[in-house]
Amino acid sequence: MKQPNILIVMVDQLNGTLFPDGPADWLHAPNLKKLAQRSTRFQNAYTASPLCAPGRASFMSGQLPSRTGVYDNAAEFASSIPTYAHHLRRAGYYTCLSGKMHFVGPDQMHGFEDRLTTDVYPPDFGWTPDYRKPGERIDWWYHNMGSVTGAGVAEITNQLEYDDEVASFAMQKLYQLSRGLDERPWSLTVSFTHPHDPYVARRKFWDLYEDCEHLEPVEPAYAFEDYDAHSQRIMLANDYKSFDISKEDVRRSRRAYFANISYLDEKIGEIMRVLKETRQADNTVVLFVSDHGDMLGEKGLWFKMNFLEGSSRVPLMISAPAMNPGLVTAPVSTIDVVPTLAELAGVPVKDVTPWTNGESLVHLGQGGTRTSPVAMEYAAEASYAPLVSLRSGKWKYNRCMLDPDQLFDLESDPQETTNLAENPDQGELLRKFREEADARWDLSAFDFAVRESQARRWVVYEALRNGDHCPWDYQPLQKASERYMRNHMDLNVLEENQRFPRGE
Repeated sequence: MKQPNILIVMVDQLNGTLFPDGPADWLHAPNLKKLAQRSTRFQNAYTASPLCAPGRASFMSGQLPSRTGVYDNAAEFASSIPTYAHHLRRAGYYTCLSGKMHFVGPDQMHGFEDRLTTDVYPPDFGWTPDYRKPGERIDWWYHNMGSVTGAGVAEITNQLEYDDEVASFAMQKLYQLSRGLDERPWSLTVSFTHPHDPYVARRKFWDLYEDCEHLEPVEPAYAFEDYDAHSQRIMLANDYKSFDISKEDVRRSRRAYFANISYLDEKIGEIMRVLKETRQADNTVVLFVSDHGDMLGEKGLWFKMNFLEGSSRVPLMISAPAMNPGLVTAPVSTIDVVPTLAELAGVPVKDVTPWTNGESLVHLGQGGTRTSPVAMEYAAEASYAPLVSLRSGKWKYNRCMLDPDQLFDLESDPQETTNLAENPDQGELLRKFREEADARWDLSAFDFAVRESQARRWVVYEALRNGDHCPWDYQPLQKASERYMRNHMDLNVLEENQRFPRGE
């Protein structure tokens, strides 16, 4: 059986509650809706960690942050950790990345044979939090609410420039792959930075949402003292006291965010068009996913960094011949992607399972069931100690050494407004979740490992900023002497090889 090609489309900070069964009806996303129609759609998919670098390292490795050591946006992703790119490449695949993956450290490939762009974020230790200084804000890199008060329209931004390039290089690569000069199956990961804030969109997409009925959050903001302790820490980390957020700021931010979903949809449509026109679509698995979500002003909270649905739930859709189109409601995780890709690619399970905590999702796309809980971890900015979570059935259980336990019934309380951990009627259920958490995590040891990692990185970063600076940023190489026509090439062979389809 011929191994399928694999196209992975990853976006950044896309709220999974907007994908109840593919994109919500009111979103202007025709290309994603078309993909959803032929995909297994996972309604309750969760990130392994609601922050960029930890979530992405877990997605690529199939392991939680406590195992990868990628606790925050400045923690090194070790070269020795196998990723799906390693597993696929080992099985004979050509592996390539266009776009963001927020690798921290000198290894900027992690199993990819080719990388077409640099990253949008820095790969060094400069964004390291410090549990030794709880509450300290580092304004030059921490989120603040300026993304909300500055929401609006622009035709070009730092982020738009990046994603335009990501899509362009991905399409060039698909054309190159169609020529058939490399007989190996391929895996191309296309990773965008939108709809991540700042909430700024191009006018053509902004105008799509002029009369949108979803520009205001379902759950209004609370008084500061009515938030749980971790939400209070997030608000302080986001410097909320320095900003006066108006109702119009909220509406503009959400409008721009929705507009950028439509921007991404257009880019994804262009990529899918090239895939089809180059006759590669029929033998290509397509996976669409986000690294984490965005609270979008629900409860007055923004961005991510918590286990609430808007922050931790992500869209996940897989179009594959081995998986039937339809909706799966069982909770799943982004760490399940590694074993899923391996099974779809025909990689022996024994070669992957020692290196992942995830479970293949292929059987769910064939009518199978799943009962094991989904685990999440968070140990980055706005936390003062690690937080962990278990999502099982309709329940979500959150734990942190510093805070009271949380237990939510997502069926009757989708906005997570009522903490049932304080309800004596749920005592037996709470006991079971606590036992499960105790079996999975030693939170004291987890906390020690995070603090040790942070302290080491502060020493190394300060040292490397003294003297001559040698950055780890990936520098894409353009081999001009190997492009188009050069005099060490046979023109006849070149023209024949570069044409697809041939003979028409």
